[in-house]
Amino acid sequence: MNAAPCRTVAELTKCLMASYHCVGGINHVDGKNLPSKQGISEITVDLLRLLFPGFFDETAIHSSEIESVTAALLESVLGRLENEIRKSLEYSPPARFGDADLSAAAHSLTLKFLGNLPRVRDLLRTDTEAAYTGDPAAFSQEEVIVAYPFIVAIAVQRLAHELYLDNIPLIPRIMTEWAHARTGMDLHPGAKIGTHFFVDHCTGTVVGETSEIGNHVKMYQGVGLVARSLAAGQALRGQKRHPTIQDNVTVYAGATIIGGDTVIGAGSTIGASVFLTSSVPPNSLVIMEATNMRVIPKTSRQDFVPDFQI
Repeated sequence: MNAAPCRTVAELTKCLMASYHCVGGINHVDGKNLPSKQGISEITVDLLRLLFPGFFDETAIHSSEIESVTAALLESVLGRLENEIRKSLEYSPPARFGDADLSAAAHSLTLKFLGNLPRVRDLLRTDTEAAYTGDPAAFSQEEVIVAYPFIVAIAVQRLAHELYLDNIPLIPRIMTEWAHARTGMDLHPGAKIGTHFFVDHCTGTVVGETSEIGNHVKMYQGVGLVARSLAAGQALRGQKRHPTIQDNVTVYAGATIIGGDTVIGAGSTIGASVFLTSSVPPNSLVIMEATNMRVIPKTSRQDFVPDFQI
């Protein structure tokens, strides 16, 4: 028989308290203070402002003031991010710190991360170039930065990857899931992604944690670089579960590439809607014909052109 509905705030509180007592595992009470999702979202936006000055600001920035604006923003981000990193380290202290002062460790890690921003900008410059040169609909590189969701997704992934490499808990995934919600593209912070990366249209593309992507790779919407099976759950942690995509590969819309042992050889093209579970050699064309998949060496086709015509 169903219980009578709660009719007052006191009754509602009592019902929720009973749930908190009985349904464990999704409560976080009396534990370490977790990083703030809202705080990290705001920091991420400010990091985008540092990476792309003038593009994510409400007002124009003049060259005469950019140094002072940058210094002020860096100081603000440093303090806020250091606080969130400290909370992350307290939640799950990396073994390498031992009994070290986690506040000092958070300060050092934050400075290291912010010191890597120029290198991240170098990578993002190549991504912006790849998006502009690879999309005839792009009016300018400025349009790519200000309007293409891909740029937000890859910028946040490259930032989060730096934190991931330093084994900072929680924050990298919070950052990339923020970008996922905004762009529809799910790039795990652990994925290794080379230069000149571009995903056209962006929506629905998934790149798993142990994916490795080379230089000059172009993908389209709905592409999945995923694990063969997750049935073993946590036993798979740390294992190579996702594919490797070598240099100069194009993967068309809706293709799914599966497995940590799967390697797509350099210079290959994977056609739309292909479901691929094994490696292909370099310079291959993989297409679906009716219900069959074919792997064709590009060198065997005299009429082959480097890219599909769209």
